[in-house]
Amino acid sequence: MSVLQGTVAFANLDQHEVFNGQSTGKYSLVLTLDDPEAEVLAKNGVKLREYEGLKQRKFSTKYPVDIIDTDDEPFRGRLTRGSKVKILYAEGKPHPVHGTPTYLNKVRVIEVAEGGEGSEDF
Repeated sequence: MSVLQGTVAFANLDQHEVFNGQSTGKYSLVLTLDDPEAEVLAKNGVKLREYEGLKQRKFSTKYPVDIIDTDDEPFRGRLTRGSKVKILYAEGKPHPVHGTPTYLNKVRVIEVAEGGEGSEDF
């Protein structure tokens, strides 16, 4: 297992994500990554997406994810876009077309973003 730090782009950790109106049966977290973190993943065959010039990667699991704070206590609240986190993840077997899969195991919340994107206009 490996540790990675990033910024939350999308979080589906309290319920399964939904795609085209159907549950995927998975919990997921999309992180925006700094270049050094992204390079580590890319060297291991993990495919990254780019959004507004920033590298992103989705981590998923079929199982509920433990989310803790910096004091190792269960995190209370909602993980919002822009929050800084560290994750514990595992890489699966490389696939010749899709690259190396990444499986989410645990999340540590470092800093919670206030309100999330778009809330200032509400």
